[in-house]
This record gives sequence, C-alpha cells and structure tokens, in this order.
Amino acid sequence: MSRIVEIELDDSNLPPPTPEIEQERRVAMFDLLEDNTFVLPPRDDRPVPAGPYRVGLSIRDKKLVFDVVTEDHQKAAEFHLSLGPFRQVVKDYFQICESYFQAVKTMPPSQIETIDMARRGIHNEGSRVLQERLDGKVEIDTDTARRLFTLICVLHFGG
Repeated sequence: MSRIVEIELDDSNLPPPTPEIEQERRVAMFDLLEDNTFVLPPRDDRPVPAGPYRVGLSIRDKKLVFDVVTEDHQKAAEFHLSLGPFRQVVKDYFQICESYFQAVKTMPPSQIETIDMARRGIHNEGSRVLQERLDGKVEIDTDTARRLFTLICVLHFGG
C-alpha cells in the first residue's frame, strides 16, 4: 500500500506546455500511477499514516513542494526541496529533449538513437538527484524517481 494512487501538478500559474511537453507529462503520470514505490519512513517516533497516497507537486517560494496525503485526505507529509540542485540537470534535459524532438523529424534512426541515449543518461542523472534530495523523507525506486523527475521538469518548464 506504500504507493502513489493520485498525482496532481499545480501548474495553474504556468504558461501552457508545448504539445511535446504535454505528451511527456501524460506518459509520466500514466506510468507513475501504473507502477511506483513511495514509502514514508517513521520520523521522530511518530506513526506514519498508511498509504496509498495522493501527492501534489508544486513550486512555491522557489521550492519544489511535495504535499502528501492519504487516500482519505489525511495529511501524511510535506517536503520542501531547494530547486538549486535541479536547475542544471533540468536545463540539460530540456536542451537534449529539444534536440531529440527535432531529430525525430529530420534525422536517420542511428542519429536519433544516439540523441535518445544521451537523453536517457541526463534523465537518469535527474532521477538520481531527486532520490538524493528525498533521502530520509521518502523511499522511492528508480522508475518512480524517473517519472517524478519528468513531472518536476514539466513544472520547471513554466517556472
């Protein structure tokens, strides 16, 4: 039961995403809800409300905010992470994604594959940074971190 069953992005103050970014968002949200691991560890000898969880992601006061509640909307946790450690990897990810989206339109498969490998490498780096930043707050597996990183990129896109 330690999993996310609903994810909500607070993108109300962001410009509309490009079709490519919107597609990335839809795929990440679908994949995340299909399969994820999200375990809240005990803190300060306080009991942790049992999952599954509903997670809200937003950027407030230049911080990435995870608002975690139980299925019945009982507050479970809230994390505020500095955006600083994400800035460069998000910038790199957007640049390589733009190259990838352009390559798909004009380049041969071998060149597309090379760009996609670079894109996956940067994506892996972003998910590693996220796992490090969430250490001690929540335990997530690599696939969950990758999907959450994609959603963080969506929030950065307009932030």
